[in-house]
Amino acid sequence: MSITNEILIEFKERMRLEDDEDSNLTRILSASIVALKNNCGEYDMENESFKELVFERSRYAYNDALEYFNTNFLSQINSLAVAKALEEIQVGDPNATV
Repeated sequence: MSITNEILIEFKERMRLEDDEDSNLTRILSASIVALKNNCGEYDMENESFKELVFERSRYAYNDALEYFNTNFLSQINSLAVAKALEEIQVGDPNATV
């Protein structure tokens, strides 16, 4: 998934960063999307909860504290993963119960 200029600008504004780091920030955001899709399922940046996690993971990565991200955001990661699993169950079998 490529990072749109709009997402990059939104992240830079949130982090109060300057323009000279665009390629590094794009790389960090892209890596965060890939990592979170592996943990949570196929989401895109239109999903506000997913986007929030991408930004938070990117913030941790930018500040060299990535080892703390999963522990600090485990609840949100699990919530998205469970929501995606339930969505896939319902799509696969509309009569399935959870």
